[in-house]
Amino acid sequence: MKLKIKRVVLLEALNNVAKAISTKNIIPILSGIKFELHRDRLVITASDNDITIQTVIEKGDNLIIENTGNIVIKGKYILDIIRKLDSEFINIEIIDDHKIMIFTENSEFNLNGIEAREYPDIDLTLSPDFVNMSINDFKSMILQTNYACSLDEARVVLTGVNIKINDDNLECSATDSYRLALRKEKLRSTVKNSADIIVPSKNLNELLKLLSSGDDGEIEMHLFSNKVIFKFGNILFQSRLISGTYPNTKNLIPSDSIFDLSIDCNEFYNMVDRASILNNDTDNNIITLEIKNNLLKITSMSLEIGKVEEKMNISCDNDIKISFSAKYMMDALRTIKSKNVILTFVGEIKPILLKNDDSNNLVCLILPIRTY
Repeated sequence: MKLKIKRVVLLEALNNVAKAISTKNIIPILSGIKFELHRDRLVITASDNDITIQTVIEKGDNLIIENTGNIVIKGKYILDIIRKLDSEFINIEIIDDHKIMIFTENSEFNLNGIEAREYPDIDLTLSPDFVNMSINDFKSMILQTNYACSLDEARVVLTGVNIKINDDNLECSATDSYRLALRKEKLRSTVKNSADIIVPSKNLNELLKLLSSGDDGEIEMHLFSNKVIFKFGNILFQSRLISGTYPNTKNLIPSDSIFDLSIDCNEFYNMVDRASILNNDTDNNIITLEIKNNLLKITSMSLEIGKVEEKMNISCDNDIKISFSAKYMMDALRTIKSKNVILTFVGEIKPILLKNDDSNNLVCLILPIRTY
């Protein structure tokens, strides 16, 4: 294997795939990055058995290929070397079977490599029946649901986002039993096979890091019985799925309500944020919302620190008093994209619903907390 490659191109590819490397992996070779040099492209792969990331660099001005070949290089060292070299182009060559020489005009590194055939065989074959959507829409769906996943491994199915596909309908939902986020999207085309999968939340977080902000490109979602592959640009991202049956979250959303309140989202968020300042218990940061005589009041009290009270004049003929987690409310409000948020009240001991005021494709639910 012998190649010459532009440093910034190789560094970007290595930074992308390195997100799949785990220092805690019990399989030593998975701490390495696999290089496969073909006649027309360089394929770089990394995996921790939970996620796999692969990127392709095509032959051209940025990549000059002299001899094909395969090798696995320790991820930490190849990354550190490429980061710190200051040459525009870098040469990589296999010498003496498992020795890799990385050199520029003024620098030379010799590393011990590992035979590529020892690397686990990872099948990244794509499915002919896949979901195609804009990256911005996909990111929005994940960001508006992923935050509500559980961190408790005791109920492993709740640690992932439930993705359902039926015809041209895509639905993402997440819950930790105390809150719920449900986001719907119409697909551009109908999918032949319906799907109901659970993707680990932490894997989706890694995927989001790869999706650049403001990217108006496309992403493909290829679904299988035990995995999902996302394809975008020159990157393939594979994630395992969580086995099990996700609870029917639609049953958690009340069909009736007492009243709706439309309120400025940023203003309400800031009120909740300020009300939570004196509550230093992040896991139990309870605040109370009260509506009475066209006045919305939010209060929070800590016996050790003191009390805070926030007020806002509103137009509402209904009265209610309800307590909830300030953190959960702020998490939900951050996903609202419209200027105003619609708060739906079902009762003082019933869930609060949050929706955009200009669309009905997102529903956030927060359970109340008894304070007596």
